[in-house]
Amino acid sequence: MKRALIVLAALGALAGPVMADQALATAKNCMACHAVDKKLVGPAYKDVATKYAGQKDAVDKLAVKIMKGGSGVWGPVPMPANGQVNEAEAKKLAAWVLSQK
Repeated sequence: MKRALIVLAALGALAGPVMADQALATAKNCMACHAVDKKLVGPAYKDVATKYAGQKDAVDKLAVKIMKGGSGVWGPVPMPANGQVNEAEAKKLAAWVLSQK
């Protein structure tokens, strides 16, 4: 029993940050238009991560888009500004999106 609890705690520690960021994306309504692995209204997060891979300013660039919105990068449907996301949350979300493979 003790061993099982240790294993579960270790797995929770590994999954915690990933789930926390997906939970933030869900809480801030990002998942209404985006999914990790498929296009919905907006691009899949995996596609965003691929497009911005290797760009040193990607987190900052995406954080601005999350807060202020954008258009024309992924087609004709604009991404609206998300006024309920502050700068720290936007950077956390952007880093999480960029970590998707």
